[in-house]
Formats: sequence, C-alpha cells, structure tokens
Amino acid sequence: MSKLRILDGGMSRELMRLGAELKQPEWSALALINSPDIVRKVHEEFIAAGSEVVTTNSYALVPFHIGDERFRKEGAELIARSGQLAREAADACSDRKVLVAGSLPPIFGSYEPENFDPSRVQDYLKVLVENLNPYIDVWLGETLSLVAEGEAVRTAVAATGKPFWISFTLADNATQRNGSEPKLRSGERVEDAAIWAASSGASVLLFNCSKPEVMRPAVETAARVFKGKGATLEIGVYANAFEGEQGDSAANEGLHDTRDDLNDDVYSRFACSWVEAGATIVGGCCGIGTGHIHRLRQALLG
Repeated sequence: MSKLRILDGGMSRELMRLGAELKQPEWSALALINSPDIVRKVHEEFIAAGSEVVTTNSYALVPFHIGDERFRKEGAELIARSGQLAREAADACSDRKVLVAGSLPPIFGSYEPENFDPSRVQDYLKVLVENLNPYIDVWLGETLSLVAEGEAVRTAVAATGKPFWISFTLADNATQRNGSEPKLRSGERVEDAAIWAASSGASVLLFNCSKPEVMRPAVETAARVFKGKGATLEIGVYANAFEGEQGDSAANEGLHDTRDDLNDDVYSRFACSWVEAGATIVGGCCGIGTGHIHRLRQALLG
C-alpha cells in the first residue's frame, strides 16, 4: 500500500476566517486581488495542521468568475500569483516536503457538465497551465463533472511532463446516499470514469466536493477497476461539508450552509473508512477547515 498523504481543505471559509472579503462573482479570486498575504497564510495554516499537499488558489481564475475581459487582461498575472503564494508556503516548511498542486477547475462552471465546450476549453486551460507550471509539482483537475473534462485536463498538461491527478465530483442526492451505483454529476458511472483513468496516464484518481457518505462506494469501485486492470493509480478523497441537496444549484453560486454534524471527529471517521476501502490520499473540500485536517492527520498517521 502506498504511503498515506494528507491534502489541505477548503480555501474559501479559511480566507474569510482570516479576514479576506469574498463575494460573487469573483469569489476566492478576490483574495488574490486584494489580500494575497491572507492566501499565503491559509496555505501556511493548512501545512501547520498537517497537510502534505497544498492546492493553488486558482479555482476561481476563470471567466465564469472574473469575466472574459479581466481574464484576458489580468488572468495570467493572477494565476501566477496563486502559484507563487502556494510555492512560498510549501518551501517555508522545514520539517517535511510539501507538494504544490496546481488547481485546474471546471472551466465553464462547477456542477454544470452541460456547459462544457470542447471547442473552447483548451483556450482557457492553456493560460492556467502556462502560468502555474513554474510553481507546481503536480496538476490537479478538480471538481470535474464528466469524463470529457478529465480528458481536457490530460491534453492541457501533457507537454509539461509533470504528473497529473484527476478529481471527479459525485452525484450525492438521497438516491446515491442510499446505495445506488456511484455516478459522476454528469450521470456517467464511476466505473466508466475509473476505466478511463486507468488508461489516461493520470497517477491519482480522486473524488471531491461531494458529501462524505457517497465517497466510499466510489473508492471501492475504482479500487476494483484498478485491480482488475493491473493499474497502479492511487485513489484519493476530499469531501465537502455542504448542507442539503446541491444538485439543483451550482457549487459556486454563493456560500452554502455547512453541516453542524460534520465535526472534526466525524469527518476523520469518514476518512478512516475511505482509507480502509483503498484511498491513500485524503483531505477536505468546501467547509473542511484546518481543524478537520489536524484531526484527520492524527487519526490516520498518529
């Protein structure tokens, strides 16, 4: 079994906790514009909590959030800034090596697979890849709702020669939580996504930004596919803490309420279950903070 690695958690609420202003449409990109020191501080606090991988705050640096005009004029600079801040925080850690993952978000909106445009996606991904590349160790295509988004990331990063991780967001409505076959938010089966991943060249397949309750079946499905194909990909999970149903609203429409029941101990028990099922990389997404990561590391690594 591969060594367990701990990811960071969600960025937005930690930014606000430390005093950054977040509002739509820019959302977490606003902190890069107005409060870059706070962005670096969030990375540092996740590292102090036990994270071995920090993710660049580039998720909202797409026209969906900052608009086409600002993306054309300032996108490259802001993307590079997100990479530099994560790199500085990672390199300042003296007791262990911390990797920087370059966040490549769904270009046309979270949870909105119907908006994916294969004819335009590389135009935007190219800007992200070129400007993050000097600072990152691995690529992380995250919160992807359909396999075609994963393929777009694979294409975009191929020339860099750096490893890439693909993270899909899962359907997590009541039907899925009650044991239905695990699916992506597009409706595609996790089994088919894992089959694609096994031959994609990705080094890790992850599941993120969905309720903790649907993660283990996805891990079990991926582990079964990889074993059957003799694939060596690792499996990772970083769930969110959103309250209620998310299927009818975009993940980034605003600040969703978070669950009161998902405290540090409860989340760490979920994480232990994912590891039991085959995950070797775990962390948190929206609403999972430094306290969760600290407790998760204690539970998994002692």
